[in-house]
Amino acid sequence: MPGTDLLVERMKGFGTTIFAEMSALALSTHSVNLGQGFPDTDGPPELLAAATDAIRAGHNQYPPGPGIPELREAIAAHQRRHYALDYAADGEVLVTAGATEAIAAAILALAGPGDDVVVFEPYYDSYAACIALAGAQRRTVTLERDGAGWGFDADALRAAVTPRTRAILINTPHNPTGKVFSAEELSVVAELACEHDLIVICDEVYEHLLFDGRRHLPIATLPGMRERTVTISSAGKTFSVTGWKIGWVCAPAPLVNAVRTVKQFLTYVNGAPFQPAVAGALAADTAYFAGIAARLQQRRDQLCDGLALLGWDVLRPQATYFATADVHADAVEFCRDLPHRAGVVAIPSRVFYDSRAGDSFVRFAFCKRPEVLDEALRRLTEARL
Repeated sequence: MPGTDLLVERMKGFGTTIFAEMSALALSTHSVNLGQGFPDTDGPPELLAAATDAIRAGHNQYPPGPGIPELREAIAAHQRRHYALDYAADGEVLVTAGATEAIAAAILALAGPGDDVVVFEPYYDSYAACIALAGAQRRTVTLERDGAGWGFDADALRAAVTPRTRAILINTPHNPTGKVFSAEELSVVAELACEHDLIVICDEVYEHLLFDGRRHLPIATLPGMRERTVTISSAGKTFSVTGWKIGWVCAPAPLVNAVRTVKQFLTYVNGAPFQPAVAGALAADTAYFAGIAARLQQRRDQLCDGLALLGWDVLRPQATYFATADVHADAVEFCRDLPHRAGVVAIPSRVFYDSRAGDSFVRFAFCKRPEVLDEALRRLTEARL
């Protein structure tokens, strides 16, 4: 009989996630779940209808490996229209099973044993797991609290780059902090990438969910960066269809070919009836995307204003689904106790760090219906937290 310890060494430490633990707590305590970042409403009716129509029209078998031409063309057109980035639909665009698969395939294709991947912490939890799966090592640069926002030390980033560094992995807009990397910050990353001949993998899944008039700046638009950047995004966050798992990669053909080589052995293909639906949604005009962000900004303000009125130390995000609060205590214990004390679930940000810099931060998801956020705030008020 095999032994009980079957997990390979590089994946030890990646057990049951905090999300599973907190979601189970939400169920057992009948709590309002502001932990996991998914909306509690469906996407636009016209998008759902397009997917239904595609199912009825017979789009139910394997789509082409790179994605259906209609979607690849829509992604390329989207990049031109919003960012003046020109990618060939045939060869420089790859459809994936969500951004998570795109990240995994990119890391597995482009980094391996003996390589370092530089990543900013706090980080989306799959980054660390994918780097470990590749047999590479992660080197983290901490986003530090900077007043009401977040910043990083450029010298710390420079120090993290070594002769072993293969890639820099960035996420802007950033989960979990809600930070939008500035042009100056992206320039620091770009200069290092060009100087050391590095690949940049950029997770941009929240590209349309920016607040207060901000605009997304892809690092691929900076001088010298298009040819060395793997840009990743998806439909899930923008259109509130996180379960569809339709993501994509845009990059020069050699990089796309490398990512595709790995991707074909992960899921092969996915989401046949969802692909034409997403193609249509991406063709929407700029006002449509602005409306999505405006509605989400209202939810952000509802939650952050409510937490601030309770005396919480809230860092209002510039983008994404998430707000951070500094509870000035052990965030893991705080979050484990919160469902029992107040009937609300949140996520301790410590799980997104290698260092102890996030020990007192808690992440709340505000991508919920207004009445759900009101109920969470009511419970927190009654608990006198």
